[in-house]
Amino acid sequence: MAFLKFNKSELVNLSYSLKREILCANKTGAYCNTSILSCNTRRYHGLLAVTLDRFGGDKFLLLSDTDETLIVDNKQFNLGIHCYGDIYEPRGHKYIVDFSADPVPQITYKVGEMLFRKSLVLVKDSDQVLIKYELLEAPASVKLQVKPYLAFRNVHNLTRQNNDANTYGSEIQNGVAYRLYANFPDLNMQMSDAKAEFVTAPAWNNNITYSDEYRRGFDCTEDLFVPGFFEVSLKKGTSVIFSASVLQEDPAAFKKTFAAAVKAAGEITSYSDQLRKCADSLITDHNNRKKINAGFSWMYTGLLRETLFALPGLALHGLGSKKLFEEILDNIVADEQERLFRRTTQVEAPLQVASALQSYIEYGADEKAVWKKYGIIVRGILESYLPGERAEVSMQPNGLLWAQKEGTALTWMNAYVAGRPVTERAGFQVETNALWYNAICFALEMEKKYGTKKSQFVSKWQGIADLVLANFQKTFWNESRGCLADYVDNFGQNTEVRPNQLCAVYCKYSPVDELLVPSILKVVENELVTSRGIRTLSPRDGKYKDVYEGSQTDRDLAYHQGCARPFLLEPFIVTSLKVKGPSFLKRAEWLVEGFYEDLSKHGVGAFSELYDGDPPHEPHGAISSALSTAALLTIEYQMNKFKEGK
Repeated sequence: MAFLKFNKSELVNLSYSLKREILCANKTGAYCNTSILSCNTRRYHGLLAVTLDRFGGDKFLLLSDTDETLIVDNKQFNLGIHCYGDIYEPRGHKYIVDFSADPVPQITYKVGEMLFRKSLVLVKDSDQVLIKYELLEAPASVKLQVKPYLAFRNVHNLTRQNNDANTYGSEIQNGVAYRLYANFPDLNMQMSDAKAEFVTAPAWNNNITYSDEYRRGFDCTEDLFVPGFFEVSLKKGTSVIFSASVLQEDPAAFKKTFAAAVKAAGEITSYSDQLRKCADSLITDHNNRKKINAGFSWMYTGLLRETLFALPGLALHGLGSKKLFEEILDNIVADEQERLFRRTTQVEAPLQVASALQSYIEYGADEKAVWKKYGIIVRGILESYLPGERAEVSMQPNGLLWAQKEGTALTWMNAYVAGRPVTERAGFQVETNALWYNAICFALEMEKKYGTKKSQFVSKWQGIADLVLANFQKTFWNESRGCLADYVDNFGQNTEVRPNQLCAVYCKYSPVDELLVPSILKVVENELVTSRGIRTLSPRDGKYKDVYEGSQTDRDLAYHQGCARPFLLEPFIVTSLKVKGPSFLKRAEWLVEGFYEDLSKHGVGAFSELYDGDPPHEPHGAISSALSTAALLTIEYQMNKFKEGK
């Protein structure tokens, strides 16, 4: 029995079903993403989007959709659904009686006495999507028509009917190949049944509307090219498979490949299984270089900050692989030399290397081997923050890091409105300086154990560590509020209650007196904690935005001004367990249960990037977030360790 299912009454309700999306992702960097009705509501939706190195490694949508039509006794029943303005046509969703998301997305249609099923898989190691069509029940032979909709565009853009498109295809085994524009790969569309016929009927389908884009105030319509349709006969109990791939495939292998993909998907029997499945989907192996995708469908792969934050949770606590951890870390270090050692608008991100290595050692890695391999990187990162090295951030005489670049957000709170950052936070930032102190102490610990006896690192950096410790609490602690200032600038402490202070109590080497930690946790609990993560700003603040809705400006203003983030639960829960002990376990379990309740929302079976700050805390943002998934895995790992008394 499927773990995630929807019934007919839910599916035919468009206001319900169009808000629920399915996602398949593979190791090549390809993805398939659409609504559970197979009606695309975003520009990012489509059945086959692939990573193309020839265009800088971005993702490009080749196959947007397919329409299926059943023909029996000369009567046609179109199972497709598209939006045109506020009109949906055809309305094939009225035939849907069942949807299940695992082990693979599967839609069942009932048309009169006919029962028809459509199942979808994205092949793990190739840019190929397979759609299996099964005629489960039928009183007579049925003709199936499959009509493909072609896009050939960057996933961030939309396309229009144009004269540059090459609308002529070429015949291949059991199908046709199309390449609408130069330098793109061919899209090879084939059927497993050699008797299937492709009927050429080229036409543009104009003004398809993406309702989610319309709701957000974006350009929301596009024209897609339909080259014709496949037609094949089916009898009760038979099936056929449609393949779309950048390579010509062997049609005789489609059924075997499909069956293998379903088997590899495995049975989902628990929330923990689903969490690990999501973790695996966020790891790509494009060109044999493993990286983390920050979030589907529009976030990028291999981002520095997101990779370093999510790496321990995904690779270690989720997938249990030290090898994978090092491969991903090695690739991000190789790719991000500029940001790690010279300049970046992510000033705290390089310091997260130390935190990731601490998690790796805690997980069981040999710390001597770890320091031998990565010590030079950590030392180099620390040196890059000394005066005169970086323009955007530098150590000051008090040992703390001052970050400032006019008109630029230099932390993870980096939303912009009209070209200006919503939360610039120039000055001494609480989380950046906490990570700075932690990284210095980690390097000192390792150097004292495994560095050369003549190394001058310890004598140089011990004094800096002492200086940071002497000034951190003095700079950030706000006695009247009982918590840490979010940042400190030339005007003094910024007293907005934000979650960044959690970093200072979560780091292994905390610059905060342990007697102050309960007070900080209490403020966070009272003002920021919700049933769906930690708010980015206290509701008591005048700038607080309760929901992530409206125009682009409205949403950007809410993004870090109230939206709740699941990933921030990691430092809160783990630190609270250390401080409060077993009495906090029930509270911790309650704080994560809500995300499993929401697996049938937004991204079906996935963990969302953010939630509204106010109840009912609806999910938004990327439907599958690396940060959210990694945090939930780390929380689960730490809670299990705590229960086991380790």
